[in-house]
Amino acid sequence: MGNGRTAVVTGAGSGLGREISRALLGAGYRVALAGRRADALAETADGAANALPVPTDVADPDSVAALFETVRSAWGRLDLLVNNAGVSVGGTVDELSFADWKRAVDTNLTGMFLCAQQAVRLMKAQDPRGGRIVNNGSISAHAPRPASVAYTATKHAVTGLTKSISLDGRAWNVACGQIDIGNAATEMTLRMADGIPQADGSVKAEPTFDARHVADAVLYMAGLPLDANVQFLTVTATAMPYIGRG
Repeated sequence: MGNGRTAVVTGAGSGLGREISRALLGAGYRVALAGRRADALAETADGAANALPVPTDVADPDSVAALFETVRSAWGRLDLLVNNAGVSVGGTVDELSFADWKRAVDTNLTGMFLCAQQAVRLMKAQDPRGGRIVNNGSISAHAPRPASVAYTATKHAVTGLTKSISLDGRAWNVACGQIDIGNAATEMTLRMADGIPQADGSVKAEPTFDARHVADAVLYMAGLPLDANVQFLTVTATAMPYIGRG
């Protein structure tokens, strides 16, 4: 039986987006699955009746507007946006190409802004008013890896976006929080098992943790009443080189 609540998850075709989407679907949410690849979204949906795959480019304002109009037309309201879509772009500040910098900014930051903008507009206009936004940040905003200038800068900016949405949405019963994740086991972190560059110049394998725990954390954040909010939540592999000297 459904819970009557609706959600949008971006980057739903793989990795954390797929885990979060399936957890929400399992909890009875009606979930619009947003991502660039229709086949990947269909795989995430896996035939679930409460899934609505919507191919979307989060960096394109028209595509994002169409996503939220589809949600409004289908369900009449939006209770939750999980702003998850992102790309990891490696490169030092002196070597990173402008094209790669722009790709990171367009997806990781502008994409989140565009989705949040449309979500807040819908949440303000619906009855009952309000909803929740969960932004996927990163511990890279606090402790960057070598050669991660674009990823780190965009994720640092997401923290500012989260705080601003929280403030701007307060009068409209729109809550916004952020989850910062370190080394969840996804396609993006497979390379960590072979070793990843450290700040001291060494290359070491790093531990990961089951991505389902991220989905559980998002479910907790999403399940709170709108008069309570998890502003920032950090989930990492216990033994990863984050706290301390690494």
